[in-house]
Amino acid sequence: MTGRQTEQVIVVGAGAAGLMAAIWAAAGPRPVLLLEGSDRPGQKILISGGGRCNVLPSQAKHTDFHTDGSPNTVKKILAAWPLPRVRSFFQEDLGVPLILEDETGKLFPESNRARTVLDALLAALHDRKVELRTGTRLVGLERAGDGWRLSLEDGAQLHAAAVILATGGLSVPAMGSDGTGLNLARALGHHIVPTYPALAPLTTSSAEHKALAGLSLTATVTAERDGRVLASSRGGFLFTHRGYSGPAVLNISHIPIRSTFVGGPRPAVRVAWTDVPATEWDERLRTARGSLAATLRAGSRGQLPDRLMALLLGELNLNAVMADQLRREDRGRLVEALTHYALPWSGHEGYRVAEVTGGGVALDEVHPATLESRMARGLYLCGEVLDAFGPIGGYNFLWAWVTGRIAGQACNR
Repeated sequence: MTGRQTEQVIVVGAGAAGLMAAIWAAAGPRPVLLLEGSDRPGQKILISGGGRCNVLPSQAKHTDFHTDGSPNTVKKILAAWPLPRVRSFFQEDLGVPLILEDETGKLFPESNRARTVLDALLAALHDRKVELRTGTRLVGLERAGDGWRLSLEDGAQLHAAAVILATGGLSVPAMGSDGTGLNLARALGHHIVPTYPALAPLTTSSAEHKALAGLSLTATVTAERDGRVLASSRGGFLFTHRGYSGPAVLNISHIPIRSTFVGGPRPAVRVAWTDVPATEWDERLRTARGSLAATLRAGSRGQLPDRLMALLLGELNLNAVMADQLRREDRGRLVEALTHYALPWSGHEGYRVAEVTGGGVALDEVHPATLESRMARGLYLCGEVLDAFGPIGGYNFLWAWVTGRIAGQACNR
């Protein structure tokens, strides 16, 4: 073991956070070694955004993120590298021009290819003389004097002055996510907020809803418990062969999904199928003439697909009722179905397709300014391994880039 090996910084995990951490750590005096358990770095970058890689959101605030910790801690972390500066880094330092997708507010590489983003990050590693080793799995991490001893799956051992855990969570296990970093952090005394799939599709046992597979629209979805709104999102809603997906569903899915992991009462998932408010629907239905289908078609301003309309009317046994024959109580039920529909969800798609992992290392167990562990000096944590995540739309990449930079800069001064 040479002195150089002892003094190196080792980053574990070559995903978004690990790549960024290694890039910034390389600005310091110690050599940097980046370990990746799979045979290829940045696999989730390549599959993100349908292969386009939604690098960043066009705007973000700390309240967009979910954590069991202090929102103020999230605020401090994000403030360390404001969004405009992150965007500038990609465009000016990495040479990846970004373009805004107006309808979604997402920023993509101008090439519309995720490979452009990954290649730029890997080029930055090469330019900064970071050593990257793939197919190298960490199975043990322990103190060794003032530094760390890392045990690898093949029996080899490495030593480092500082270690950054950027191992991700449990989402998309086909990409190598297995919770190694969470287990190592737990073994070193960290409290792990119980993990669960987040930003994942919901499933249903309703054959009628499954029959609408492929139907999409814009809707507002809320997760509620005892009449209190816990999360709400407006955006794309997609019926699938198994249930429901689309941004509006994914962005509130952590609430119902978490309830299946921790037990207790399940929240209701409610949907407003159009942007027409309940009072307006009530007035339209009260004064309408002719068929209900025609009334709904006109009243929704084209927002309510015919197949969904037929399902709603069928569930309420109102298919054969004319608008001017609608009883008061039936009008109330129909307004409820249009603006506060109880979605029959039964479960979720799980980690297999989850965009991100909820839970992780508790934020109060790292120093916000450095992301160094409060439990183990010289250990830094970043990215998905921490207990925070945002909605879809580049927010979780933002979290990865920012936390990776903080840990990388702090570990090698």
